[in-house]
Amino acid sequence: MKKLKPYIKYFFQHADMFLFTMCLICSFYGLAMVSHTLPDMYAAHWVASTPTRMMIVQIFSMLLGIGAFVVLTVVDADLLAKQWKWLCLVNLGLLVALYIFGQDDGTGNKSWIRFAGIGIQPSEVIKVIYIIVAAKQMSYLKEYKDMNGFLSVVQMVAHAGIVFVLIVLVSADLGSAAIILGILVVMLFALGLKLYWFAAGGAAAAAMIPLLWTYFLKDYQKQRLIAPYARELVDPDGWGISWQTEQSKLTLASGRLTGVDADHTVTTFTGKHTDFIFSSTGETLGMVGCIVIMILLTIIIVHCVRVGLHSGRTFDMLLCVGVAAGITCQTFINIGMCIGITPVIGITLPFFSYGGSSMMTTFAAMGLVSGVKYKPKPQLFSMF
Repeated sequence: MKKLKPYIKYFFQHADMFLFTMCLICSFYGLAMVSHTLPDMYAAHWVASTPTRMMIVQIFSMLLGIGAFVVLTVVDADLLAKQWKWLCLVNLGLLVALYIFGQDDGTGNKSWIRFAGIGIQPSEVIKVIYIIVAAKQMSYLKEYKDMNGFLSVVQMVAHAGIVFVLIVLVSADLGSAAIILGILVVMLFALGLKLYWFAAGGAAAAAMIPLLWTYFLKDYQKQRLIAPYARELVDPDGWGISWQTEQSKLTLASGRLTGVDADHTVTTFTGKHTDFIFSSTGETLGMVGCIVIMILLTIIIVHCVRVGLHSGRTFDMLLCVGVAAGITCQTFINIGMCIGITPVIGITLPFFSYGGSSMMTTFAAMGLVSGVKYKPKPQLFSMF
């Protein structure tokens, strides 16, 4: 133990302890909100497991996430990126496993692999691996090729496009697929790609929408996409595809400024502990509680970008920006779902929603950012 003491001290001195502290604050805040929501969900038969068991799973996932944070802080991401071929194979293997063993849990999205009562969402891992590999690819093209050249742009877009298409085809998970595209756009902008490429990409995306709408999207997916903007066309009574959103808005409104007493809960609907934890917070702690969530996540996002901009290396900068982009996209889509301005597409709120896969991979992503600040590594870890 005495031999490890200098390295433990070094870790606390050089790891991003501010980021780690912010992650812990968000996680404990989320645990408090989930624990408040679960008894009502269990009583209403929306969840099968007991609240105690689910809280144990969430806490255990947080501990595993903290372990991932430590590991990815001390293990240089450059060394992971050099194994990009194996990382790509891991992503492909996860998608194959999802295709074979995946379950949709009645949501329409084949997003989960379950065994022994434990569920894993491969798309969460896929997003983190994509950020690492994309940062490696983009930094290489910037340093050794013409990043604004046609072939370079095709390579970067094709990488994200393949991941996007595979996620949609295998799991029909539009939410995770959309986040991949959001990460791509932000990383390309941070890379310094010329604006005319974004214009060309926007035009190409617009041209592909009719094709995707006609041949790839299923009816329920089309209804989900339309519902926030034209509910009267797909669900005029509010009891179908838009029911969760309407219940979410009612839940938020009931909390007013500072929340309602636990005995005055006005709604109990599926997802209050997962995708709609923001609404549950609004009900329990009111607008004040929701604003605190947004402030905490904004601090984390801005800090990740700041670490990247001060890293001095393209790869590190892209890694941090990619993580910040993923958190930003998830936060915007999730809160948008809760207030009815974005489609309900099964996106968790980072650190706050119930879900082991989301908790662990979000901590892991934060570990990548901490690792950028941690360099150079102590001799103990030079063997890696």
